[in-house]
Amino acid sequence: MALLSELATEIVIPVCAVIGIAFSFVQFILVSRVKVTLERHAPPQSGNNNNKNGYGEYLIEEEDGINDQNVVVKCAEIQNAISEGATSFLFTEYQYVGVFMVAFAILIFLFLGSVKGFSTKNQPCTYDAEKFCKPALATAIFSTVSFVLGALTSVLSGYLGMKIATYANARTTLEARKGVGKAFITAFRSGAVMGFLLAANGLLVLYITINLFKLYYGDDWEGLFEAITGYGLGGSSMALFGRVGGGIYTKAADVGADLVGKVERNIPEDDPRNPAVIADNVGDNVGDIAGMGSDLFGSYAESSCAALVVASISSFGINHEFTAMCYPLLISSMGILVCLITTLFATDFFEIKAVKEIEPALKKQLIISTVLMTVGIAIVSWVALPSSFTIYNFGVQKVVKNWELFLCVGVGLWAGLVIGFVTEYYTSNAYSPVQDVADSCRTGAATNVIFGLALGYKSVIIPIFAIAVSIFVSFSFAAMYGIAVAALGMLSTIATGLAIDAYGPISDNAGGIAEMAGMSHRIRERTDALDAAGNTTAAIGKGFAIGSAALVSLALFGAFVSRAAISTVDVLTPKVFIGLIVGAMLPYWFSAMTMKSVGSAALKMVEEVRRQFNTIPGLMEGLAKPDYATCVKISTDASIKEMIPPGALVMLTPLIVGIFFGVETLSGVLAGSLVSGVQIAISASNTGGAWDNAKKYIEAGASEHARSLGPKGSDPHKAAVIGDTIGDPLKDTSGPSLNILIKLMAVESLVFAPFFATHGGLLFKIF
Repeated sequence: MALLSELATEIVIPVCAVIGIAFSFVQFILVSRVKVTLERHAPPQSGNNNNKNGYGEYLIEEEDGINDQNVVVKCAEIQNAISEGATSFLFTEYQYVGVFMVAFAILIFLFLGSVKGFSTKNQPCTYDAEKFCKPALATAIFSTVSFVLGALTSVLSGYLGMKIATYANARTTLEARKGVGKAFITAFRSGAVMGFLLAANGLLVLYITINLFKLYYGDDWEGLFEAITGYGLGGSSMALFGRVGGGIYTKAADVGADLVGKVERNIPEDDPRNPAVIADNVGDNVGDIAGMGSDLFGSYAESSCAALVVASISSFGINHEFTAMCYPLLISSMGILVCLITTLFATDFFEIKAVKEIEPALKKQLIISTVLMTVGIAIVSWVALPSSFTIYNFGVQKVVKNWELFLCVGVGLWAGLVIGFVTEYYTSNAYSPVQDVADSCRTGAATNVIFGLALGYKSVIIPIFAIAVSIFVSFSFAAMYGIAVAALGMLSTIATGLAIDAYGPISDNAGGIAEMAGMSHRIRERTDALDAAGNTTAAIGKGFAIGSAALVSLALFGAFVSRAAISTVDVLTPKVFIGLIVGAMLPYWFSAMTMKSVGSAALKMVEEVRRQFNTIPGLMEGLAKPDYATCVKISTDASIKEMIPPGALVMLTPLIVGIFFGVETLSGVLAGSLVSGVQIAISASNTGGAWDNAKKYIEAGASEHARSLGPKGSDPHKAAVIGDTIGDPLKDTSGPSLNILIKLMAVESLVFAPFFATHGGLLFKIF
């Protein structure tokens, strides 16, 4: 028996979720204290100089004698324009996605209901024929409900994240007038609001759903947790459209702004004369914040669902041990508490006084959360698990000890940290790989592109080994359940990971607002430093998302194989091998679609920006205002139109393969897409991140080497801008969307497994 009673489990999980929501609310209140209104700051009084976080209570402009209160009004105007653009895009996107959600929910109901001809009679259980379980129609209804709940939670996560980011960007800019420490804290707290809201909401909705479904299912836990898998499918299907749509939006604007503004017209990034600049800043929020939020929520929901499905047919489910069954949820609950303590290290326990302290402070967040979480996992494993239990492993029950399960979660957690640090090494301009890419710009864009691609390919090596080790260890100890909880281990510090990730786009927007509002060069230097650190942390966030997607996908694959009653997957049989080779091709097809979408949208954007520069008198001189709205509309229309084909490819592939070719071929497709998708995703994300930071390295001119390549507008800088432009769709559209492709196909196959096992393989039945 577990030490933690069932009643205590029922209390602990929702309490931890509520604490997470309350903490995010407190962080929001602290951010909202920064007013985007006119208020005079008195110079510091002698003897009363508060110098925490590297600032006194006075502004740089007052120190320089150039205090212009108009900048505050400008900041507020720009913030409103960005917020309105982002809200308008998300509402348009959600209307299209809403239609898809309703259609797919109907599909789930019809397919799963038809497995037993919409029968309302109880049926023999899949894994114990002597017992009777709830009818297939119940699975159809409850799977549909959990799909809708997962989809709505995912949409809400993305929307709330976008709202807080657009609320915080101008506040970060205004705080940069006091010092880099204040600006850092505002950006990080805003990211924490999103991180904790998402982690706590995901946990709370899943927990409430399980308890409500239990009222109907009673002792039929196998059926209950099969129905819960729809929750992960809903989360990931919304994330796919959020990631692809947001990624196309942001990169169309970014490429258009860079190619015409920086390369052709030689004006600074985020210059208010550039017509695409508002669309670019809107894109940071809808792609990197709303898309990333939905993506990581999808990973969390799917890894929880995969663990619960396997546990329900193991001794936890058979013996109705509720506390042990909720082990995945208890890990996530502990994660919220650990991340809460970790966040205080960045915002309250230590202060940042100089630019060079920003990146180490963010890195410490990863280390502290991982170390504390290791202790947390040990506590949860000790109180929530019996000392010995059995886990379902392809038809047999495998005996597992509680310390073995602790190691499974721990290896996933530490693999995540390794992936994070390797990503940082290959994408931060503090290290030689990115500096080498910057140096290659001396001989033009071609060598820059060659070096960047080589860096991306090389950056795959260590993360793949880390994933391979965690798969081997966790599978050896606890079969597919071990892999599912290893994925949860990697995602257990999701609140901190998302806070760090959201911090990047918020800082990027803050820099854009500083430039557009005409703030002093010193403020722009500070926001640039925040942004450069944010670029690296965004790459780390993508590394976590891709690594966890690989483990989640494998765990879902295991659950699918069990549920579809496949005893072995033999690669040498033609049915499986054709699936394997086609599955390995899918990430390439998907990447081609998303990159071409960015290219065609960027083409329209470049033409529009050129048109405005050529036809609006006085635009280059700053005497006329550009037409921002047209550029926002181009990005919105292009991304909505272009996100549908890649989304359809991912959603329809499992259905077509399962119906016409059967579960064996589908298992090959899933394995192939997982193996090739992970490699392409890591290399694409890191190549793009490296090109971006190579450009920033030259622009910042912080070292003798960097100054020899600059300044802005020099030939090496122009070559770096071209590399950055090529990398944009790689790191923000194709790369991050691929991890959703591999998870989504696996969870969709799991949800439809009973239908495919009963009615699938039509072509092989005919011939």
